[in-house]
Amino acid sequence: MKLLNQKPPYVDYLLMVAGTGGIALGIQWFYDPGGFVTGGFTGIAIIVKRMSQGVAPGGIPLWLTNLALNIPVFLLALRLKGARFVGRTGFATVLLSVWLYVIPSMDMAQGDPMLIAVFGGVISGVGMGFVLLAKATTGGTDLVSVLIQKKLRHYSVVQILQIVDGAVVIAGLYTFGLTIGLYAVIAIFITSKVSDALMEGMKYSKAAFIITERYHQVAQALMGQLNRGVTGLYAKGMYSGGDRCMLYCVVSKKEIVDLKEIVVGIDRDAFVIVSDAREVLGEGFLEYH
Repeated sequence: MKLLNQKPPYVDYLLMVAGTGGIALGIQWFYDPGGFVTGGFTGIAIIVKRMSQGVAPGGIPLWLTNLALNIPVFLLALRLKGARFVGRTGFATVLLSVWLYVIPSMDMAQGDPMLIAVFGGVISGVGMGFVLLAKATTGGTDLVSVLIQKKLRHYSVVQILQIVDGAVVIAGLYTFGLTIGLYAVIAIFITSKVSDALMEGMKYSKAAFIITERYHQVAQALMGQLNRGVTGLYAKGMYSGGDRCMLYCVVSKKEIVDLKEIVVGIDRDAFVIVSDAREVLGEGFLEYH
């Protein structure tokens, strides 16, 4: 797996095409047929479609509501933030509306709310992760929150977004019922976890802090047997008042067992702290090119 330091501009646009397509699949194949409102303008579009079924055959299409809601928001953002700010987000928003128009609505989960939450959440999460990797958003409540924060600076964009999306989810509860609303919360959780995983890196490693009196022998063994670099961090024991060397070493998940065995084999009284490390960059892990 290689990580590119400088990727061509068209890669971001390909990510946006694929990402918005994934989001649209999650909506058209899972959320819309199941009545799942997971926030955002697309959530409002699902509510509008259901409530307008008596006015228009099948209700007002999702793509039309999504586009209609985004147009005034983008015009306001263009005036307040400038063209550069809304550029990629505008492209991604139009793409999402196009995908919602092109992809037909299909009940892939056959009405099973758990399948809708899981598969809809995973597919939408992958799509959202691709869009975020392209340094863009799909507009909607994200953009609304940014504009509101311009006036309410004592609140963060994330705090405002939670309130706005929360209001949409509550409207979904009123429209589709409590049970579907609770499953929608599960879908939101899965979506956020999947998109976060794509953003933070899929290759997990382990970081170990080792406190031992035999730090020199432990370091030599780790470097020799695991072929991993070890860094000595000089620390001070606040109870004993003595200076000591704490070792820091990052290894793969498979190697953490070997690391602990090596340390215990040299010093059974060693103190070892193991934590997760994501997206480790450098020799032996992910590399810049």
